Amino acid sequence: MKTKTSFFSVLLLFSVALIHAQTKSYDLKNFPKGNTPQEIGTRIAEKFLKTPHSKYGNTHPETPPTQITYPDVCTWLGGMWFAEVTKNKDLFNRFETRFTPLFGAEKNLLPKPNHVDNNVFGSVPLELYLQTKQSKYLDLGLKYADTQWILPEDAKPEQKAWDDQGYSWQTRIWIDDMFMITAIQAQAFRATGDRKYIDRAAKEMVLYLDKIQLKNGLFYHSPEALFSWGRGNGWMAAGMAEILRILPKDNPDRNRIMEGYHKMMGALLKYQEADGMWRQIIDDPQAWKETSSTAMFTYAMITGVKNGWLDKKTYGTAARKAWLALISYINQDDELTEVCEGTNIKNDRDHYMQRKRIVGDLHGQAPLLWCATALLR
Repeated sequence: MKTKTSFFSVLLLFSVALIHAQTKSYDLKNFPKGNTPQEIGTRIAEKFLKTPHSKYGNTHPETPPTQITYPDVCTWLGGMWFAEVTKNKDLFNRFETRFTPLFGAEKNLLPKPNHVDNNVFGSVPLELYLQTKQSKYLDLGLKYADTQWILPEDAKPEQKAWDDQGYSWQTRIWIDDMFMITAIQAQAFRATGDRKYIDRAAKEMVLYLDKIQLKNGLFYHSPEALFSWGRGNGWMAAGMAEILRILPKDNPDRNRIMEGYHKMMGALLKYQEADGMWRQIIDDPQAWKETSSTAMFTYAMITGVKNGWLDKKTYGTAARKAWLALISYINQDDELTEVCEGTNIKNDRDHYMQRKRIVGDLHGQAPLLWCATALLR
């Protein structure tokens, strides 16, 4: 009996080894136990639900947050996407329950719709509407989408100039904007079917592509900060992937955005490290390996492969390698490590090189959920 058990144990181990050997380097469906998108996504979603509102991504702030900030929005959105793709109604209900106090006891935490980082908040109630069809969520979400294109009475001259050209008055040519603006407008299009939302987001995206994409395919943080900061580029990569996912084929800006997307993905392929990671300053070999940017680039590549925009062998290999590298940075408390702290523009290399490396910051937790979702789509 002992010999028989031993034989079957060896056979089982051989079978597992054979399966792993047969797993293609570009396989985005099969992952080792403990590394699957279902397992990782569930861990990160549960962590968010157990964590109080952050203060710009910091889940252990010295003082309580005065409003819901964009890193929470991005994590909340990712969590609901993950709940939908896994058909986990109970998980979704808990994300909705987290939102309910914002209509009552926590209403003071609703951000003012006066900045790209604030208006993206509307993405969350719009996702709640998409999954529940409750009008209260639609009304709240559209308030943030619409005011992004309604010039306020106290607008500054440069804001009025952008508005006169048909762009959002919140335009500032910071690379981060290309997720913030895209996310809320894309969600409004999904919720209403009104082309104005996605068409104006596409026009805005082309403006940014023309202004700050470099010949090598990467982007500066802004025209005044001449460094290819990792997470800044991550916002652009995710923003382009997100808009291309739903942009109608007849949109006049689609080809231009796809061109910029392909150019960026090619550059990222060149600068990916052997272990699958990307760096805090992407093209600086002395910069440290950073997780939030890696997660965002991984999301953009997974989305491209899944939609047939990217070669599955080339980019599937890069995305799989990145996913497996990325999740090795998750600690036992389900917190992603080596996440760059929030970063404003500055034309100074040391400004980016010496940023604090945060543990559990929502800037990193959010795109982990996006990746898990994209792998399961």
